Amino acid sequence: MHFKVGERVTFLNESGYGVIRKLDVNSIAQVEDETGFLRSYPLNELVKIRGDQSSHTVEQSTEFFSEEDHTNSRNSFDYVSKKKNFWEIDLHTHEILETESGMDAASLLRYQLSSFKRFLNSAREKRIKKLVVIHGVGSGVLKTEVRKHLSSQEDLSFFDADFREYGKGATEIEIFYNLKHNNYKGVS
Repeated sequence: MHFKVGERVTFLNESGYGVIRKLDVNSIAQVEDETGFLRSYPLNELVKIRGDQSSHTVEQSTEFFSEEDHTNSRNSFDYVSKKKNFWEIDLHTHEILETESGMDAASLLRYQLSSFKRFLNSAREKRIKKLVVIHGVGSGVLKTEVRKHLSSQEDLSFFDADFREYGKGATEIEIFYNLKHNNYKGVS
């Protein structure tokens, strides 16, 4: 995945989010997390935050991302559109892996599905309502597996993403949250 300094990201392997402050040549990003600490992450463990997701908790939106960030988002972040309010992950292997060397098709598929499930868990934990999963067209194996997993989940719906933007290679997910129950346990 291609990142730029200033982009907002979340982490695949842990909760939280941050802003990329520096990119190192060896595929490591220096990310200022929501607590203000600068931490190092491999690029393949980061996911871009698309749109304004700052409303998922009041503390995070007021302390970490200032109002100025939202007003200037068109100029500061070329991937943010004020009309969009969602997270997106591209599951193409060249986007989520440094190298495919030594991995067979089954291993690649397992890695893609694992990345997808971590992404979905992270979105649920942060109460993100809309996701787009770019799986590509290909032979349809990844799309089938993603949708098979989504079919086993509660409180969400999924369908083909906007054809004009993604062609036939993406699935849009809408997640519904019950306000009375705020104890999401995650998916396996």
